Amino acid sequence: MDKKDIITKIPIYQLNTVSEVLKYYKDWTRKKKFNKDMINWNYTAPRNAVSLIKKYAVKKNIKILDAGCGSGLVGIEMQKNGYTNIDGVDLSQDMINLIPKGIYKKLEVANLNKPLKFESHEYDVVMCVGTFTYGHVKPHALDEMIRITKNKGLICFSVNEGIHEQYGFDKKIKKLSKNTTWNVKEYFKSTYITTKHVNAWYCLAKIY
Repeated sequence: MDKKDIITKIPIYQLNTVSEVLKYYKDWTRKKKFNKDMINWNYTAPRNAVSLIKKYAVKKNIKILDAGCGSGLVGIEMQKNGYTNIDGVDLSQDMINLIPKGIYKKLEVANLNKPLKFESHEYDVVMCVGTFTYGHVKPHALDEMIRITKNKGLICFSVNEGIHEQYGFDKKIKKLSKNTTWNVKEYFKSTYITTKHVNAWYCLAKIY
């Protein structure tokens, strides 16, 4: 699908600034409309990503960060599959307010385009699903995610197909592999927001 077609599928794809995105999320979370839309649109990214991480992260008590946790859809899917030690960060407090109790150990507001307030090598797994998309987080954020991931830890993320090349995620992923920063185990395109006919690239990499 042409990127010009993708950008018209969902209104938030046409926003560019942090303030615009935050305002949109504030409106989108009223009466839990965001969660209702994700169900109606058949948002498959959380299920796809968790199915992927399960193949490589066998231990269930590992320390996980859900970067860009939104309303907790990835955390809920992780918990369903037995993972219990999950922290979450998101740009929008309004989105965080939608998260059910008992999914995450810690929740914080954070801008993933900026340095994160975590220790280096703190997490066994970093998940970033639905956040690498139009007007949101750029490829350089992967550097911080790598920094906070333990040696031999895993990073699992999705990239909206419309920005995969436009924002330079394809080049960033190749560069990190060339620099032997990580070893990409899985990298493929699959469903994302099904009823809107938008797909995403999914990547799972092991940190050296």
